[in-house]
Amino acid sequence: MSGNVFTAASADVAEDAVLGDGTKVWHLAQVREQARLGERCIVGRAAYIGTGVELGDDCKVQNLALVYEPARLGRGVFIGPGVVLTNDTYPRAVNPDLSQKSGDDWDAVGVDIGDGAAIGARSVCVAPVRIGAWALVAAGSVVTRDVPDFGLVAGVPAKRIGWVGRTGRRLEEKDGVWVCPDTGETFIERDGALRPAGPAQEEENHG
Repeated sequence: MSGNVFTAASADVAEDAVLGDGTKVWHLAQVREQARLGERCIVGRAAYIGTGVELGDDCKVQNLALVYEPARLGRGVFIGPGVVLTNDTYPRAVNPDLSQKSGDDWDAVGVDIGDGAAIGARSVCVAPVRIGAWALVAAGSVVTRDVPDFGLVAGVPAKRIGWVGRTGRRLEEKDGVWVCPDTGETFIERDGALRPAGPAQEEENHG
């Protein structure tokens, strides 16, 4: 653990957890064994980071969020307050004979989140599922299917309702090209996926 790491006195951080330089773990948060947090991460009050979970640099996990193993978060991922990343496809407390399940009686599955993506407050991501880079999950959504890069999803179950840019703002369509109102970055949609547009692609799209 780096000397530049801050952990609140009431936080519970496993001895073998790895916290990158500049990372902060706030009151009542728990970081489990073998978790690996990159540089400048923030773990909010009463948040939970499961065993072996990996966070890239500059991630923010807000208050009361539950990030269960084996989740993998890229760089700059935002996890809103009260978000849950699940890890059990068929949750049961007991086996068919009513004996209590142990850790050996089920296989954990994870949520994988790409760079720059954001998961809104109180959303639930039902593993196994992948949230693409720079995607945005609206608050209160239940994600049961993969979300493409730059996808904007909302609802229960979550469905794609648009596209967002790297700033989180919804993209605007102009002559078949998607444009970020903040940065001016342009994108082309092909087969349900969005890709940054180069000059040649834009000329082709305009015919």
